[in-house]
Amino acid sequence: MRKETVNDCVQSDGRVRTTCLGLSSLSSMYGLLVESLAEFIKCQYGEDKWEEIRRMAKVETTSFSTHQVYSETLIPKLAQKACEVLDVSSEDLMNRMGEHFVGFVGQYGYDRVLSVLGRHVRDFLNGLDNLHEYLKFSYPRMRPPSFFCENETSTGMTLHYRSKRRGYAHYTMGQINQVGRLFYNTDIEIQLIKEEVKFDSCHVTFQLKFDNQAFANQVNLNVIRSEHALALRGNILFEIFPFCMLFGSKMTVRFIGNSMMQVLPDIVGKSISSSFEIVRPIIEFNYESILARTNNIFELVTTKEAYHSVSAYHSKQKLAGLRSSMENLTGSDDEEDVMHLRLKGQMIYMESWKLILFLGTPVMPDLDSMVQTGLYINDLSMHDFSRDLMLAGTQQSVELKLALDQEQQKSKKLEESMKKLDEEMKRTDELLYQMIPMQVANRLRKGENPVDTCEVFKDTRHSFPQKIRFQEIYSWPKPMESINTLNNEYQI
Repeated sequence: MRKETVNDCVQSDGRVRTTCLGLSSLSSMYGLLVESLAEFIKCQYGEDKWEEIRRMAKVETTSFSTHQVYSETLIPKLAQKACEVLDVSSEDLMNRMGEHFVGFVGQYGYDRVLSVLGRHVRDFLNGLDNLHEYLKFSYPRMRPPSFFCENETSTGMTLHYRSKRRGYAHYTMGQINQVGRLFYNTDIEIQLIKEEVKFDSCHVTFQLKFDNQAFANQVNLNVIRSEHALALRGNILFEIFPFCMLFGSKMTVRFIGNSMMQVLPDIVGKSISSSFEIVRPIIEFNYESILARTNNIFELVTTKEAYHSVSAYHSKQKLAGLRSSMENLTGSDDEEDVMHLRLKGQMIYMESWKLILFLGTPVMPDLDSMVQTGLYINDLSMHDFSRDLMLAGTQQSVELKLALDQEQQKSKKLEESMKKLDEEMKRTDELLYQMIPMQVANRLRKGENPVDTCEVFKDTRHSFPQKIRFQEIYSWPKPMESINTLNNEYQI
C-alpha cells in the first residue's frame, strides 16, 4: 500500500484539494501547529536551516501566533521543503514532528492535562475526543480528528483515526509514541494497517501493541453491584435534562426534553438524522455506529434554523445586528449560520427502554447566539452549570478577544521590524562588499579571527602607472566622473 505524504493534499498550483479537507472551514489552521513545526526544525537543525526552508517555501511570515489562524497549505509547503533541505523522508519528518509536539505544548500547560487524561494508555486514547472538546474553549474554530478503540486485548488494541485532513497519520503515530514514553513509561509499537478516504474524511486504522494491564485487570461493575435497577420516570428525566432525546434502532425520535419541546417540537416521530447532522465523532450517523462509541462526546447540529419568533424584539433587523456583533466579537469570518442549534453531550443505551438516550447541552459561544436560536437562560439545566458558563463566558470572550487583538498587533509590528531589519542588512552587506572582498567578509561574519582571513602570496607584481597631465585633464569634471573614468582605464 502506498504511504501518503503531507504533499498529497496540495496540488501542483499550491491549492488544497477539496477532497482532502472537505469543509471550507478547514481551509485554515491555528498557529500552534505551525509554531511547533518551526520550533522542531530550529531545535534539531538550527536557525539557518529553518530560514532556508521558510524562504524556499515562500513563507513571508517570520513568527507565528498560537491562536492566530493561518492557511491550511502552510504545513504541507513547509514540510515538503524541509524534506528536500534536511534530506529526510516525509514519514520520518512527520513522525518526529508529532513526538516534538507533545513536549512543545508543555510550555502552555497542556502537559498537565495530558498527564491526567487517563489512568492507563487505553483510557488516554478513549479520552482524546473529550480532550479536544476541552481545547475548543481556547480554539473555538478547531476541527479536531476523532479516535475510536476496538478489539482490545492484554497486548494491545486497534485504533481508528478519522480526520478531515489527509497526510497526518505518521504525525499521529509520533504523538502516541511520545505520550506512551512520557506519561506511561510504555513503549507502544504502532503499525499502520489501512488508510482510506470516505466521503470528505480520511480513515486510518492502526494496530497498537503494548502491555495493556488495564484490560487484564478490569473489573466488571455489574458483578460487584448489588443494588437492583431503579425505576426512572420519564417526566423527571426530561426536566433534569431539558435537551435530551430518546430514539430507537430505526433512529426515530420518540421523546424529547422540555426545552427541546419549546425549540424543536416537530422532530418527535421523525428520524433524528433528518433533523440533525453529526459533527463529532467523525462517523456515519446510524444506530450501530453510535452504540459502538458511547464513551465519546457527541456533537449534533440542526439541519435547519432553530429560531422561532418569540417576541417583536427579535426582528430581522435586530438579528442582523446581533450577527454582526457576533462576528466582531469572535473575529471569525465563517459563513456558518449561528442560528443552527448545536448540542453536545453523551449517548447512553437504556437497556430497560431499548432506546438510546442523548443527554445534550446547547453549545453557545455567547448571549447573541442564544438570542438567535430563540433560547433563554432558564431553558438551560441548572445541575451542570450551563447558566453560569453562559453568563461568565460572554465576559471572558470579550477579554480574550481584546488580548488576542493586542497579540496580533504586536506580531504585526514585529514582522514589520524584521522586514526593515532585512533591508538594512542587505544595504550593510552591499557596503561591506565594496570595502572588503566577499569571501573575507563572510568569514569574518562567521566569527573567524581577522588574522586567519589574511592570505599569503609568494610571488606578486606591482604596477605604478602615471597619468600624464592628470591635473589638466581631470580638473574640470565632477569627482565621480573622474573616478569612473580612472576605473575604466585601469580595470583589469
